[in-house]
Amino acid sequence: MTQKGFRHLHPILFGLLILTGIFLLICGGISLLVNSASRHDRREIFGQKDGVGVIDLQGVIVSPEETLQDLLEFRRNDKVKAIVLRIDSPGGAVGASQEIFQEVLRTNRSKPVVASMGSVAASGGYYAALGAERILANPGTITGSIGVIVKFANLEELFGKIGYRSEVIKSGKLKDLGSPSRPLSEEERALLQGLIDNVHAQFIQSVAENRHLPAEQVRALADGRVFSGEQAEQAGLIDALGNFTDAAILAAELGGLKPEAEMPWLIYPEKEEFPFIPEFLRGSGSDALLGRVFQQIPGLCYEWALAQ
Repeated sequence: MTQKGFRHLHPILFGLLILTGIFLLICGGISLLVNSASRHDRREIFGQKDGVGVIDLQGVIVSPEETLQDLLEFRRNDKVKAIVLRIDSPGGAVGASQEIFQEVLRTNRSKPVVASMGSVAASGGYYAALGAERILANPGTITGSIGVIVKFANLEELFGKIGYRSEVIKSGKLKDLGSPSRPLSEEERALLQGLIDNVHAQFIQSVAENRHLPAEQVRALADGRVFSGEQAEQAGLIDALGNFTDAAILAAELGGLKPEAEMPWLIYPEKEEFPFIPEFLRGSGSDALLGRVFQQIPGLCYEWALAQ
């Protein structure tokens, strides 16, 4: 736009552009100061004394990379004597949930990990907790939902109304399984059911092995139902009831730290921040607002259905 054209913008539009620019500059400046101070504080924490590391696993589990990296860094950090994995998640993709579970299990072999369940730690969120030394939940925490789900949209009728028709050329009869332009065939449904049964059996086996429960007992609980924290304790799915503070104190004890007042020294992962991007747009990992609105989880899911 030329300088002359810019000056002749509608006054209201021009004013909105100016206000938007000022808002972004102010937010960016404040965020930069806060993030700089935050990073400084974290460096000081890492350099001062031994403590309990805290890793947040929040929202729908899609991309596990950040959590895996945090676990690796804490394993390598001699100042971190134990870890609290704070979970607030309805679950997510099967592969991602299994990756986090395996990394928690690996980490727990070198230093104790305590899983602390917040409001929801169901399905894949519960799976991730299985690798920890101990699992704590609040009495009203929603957990369990030991099961697998896969969903396909059938838009055949809608496509017919708008005149849309899909032409498919494929190498095999099952290559376009799950196409939204037609219903599933019986053969496709049977194939998917076998796949789900296999992945479900993996979940049951992991629960049985890591909670030291008979597989038949777990199978009876693994029909997708959810439990309160209190019910989960009675069923042997968690170790005890307690909040985040209880989990941090337990982790400190397991890590051989001397108890301090009411809370052990907490160490948080150092994060790379983008100060000029507002928080509500950036979000946190897989729980980013825009990502959650526009992104559907592909494939099989360990996810509590009501969370979708």
